Amino acid sequence: MRRNDYQTLIRPLVTEKNMQLHESENKVFFEVAPDANRIEIKRAVERVFKVKVEKVNVLNQNGKRVRFKMKMGKRKDWKKAIVTLKEGQKVDYLES
Repeated sequence: MRRNDYQTLIRPLVTEKNMQLHESENKVFFEVAPDANRIEIKRAVERVFKVKVEKVNVLNQNGKRVRFKMKMGKRKDWKKAIVTLKEGQKVDYLES
């Protein structure tokens, strides 16, 4: 089943460290669909934000173990994408 670009990019990850890397190294961070690959992520970012992407790094994050009253559980696993933009490109997902 094919996904559209908005199903590939689930949400931007906004933290203090991510914002520093965005300003200094032109990197943006997204939570992406677990079965998305680098090519799909690159195309989705280029289409949605109308920027040029230099490279995409992908990390699979394991869900944390948590306790619900007397039972042990686990949060879902998720995938993080670090997208490096080409020189002069900028993504303003905080501006609206």
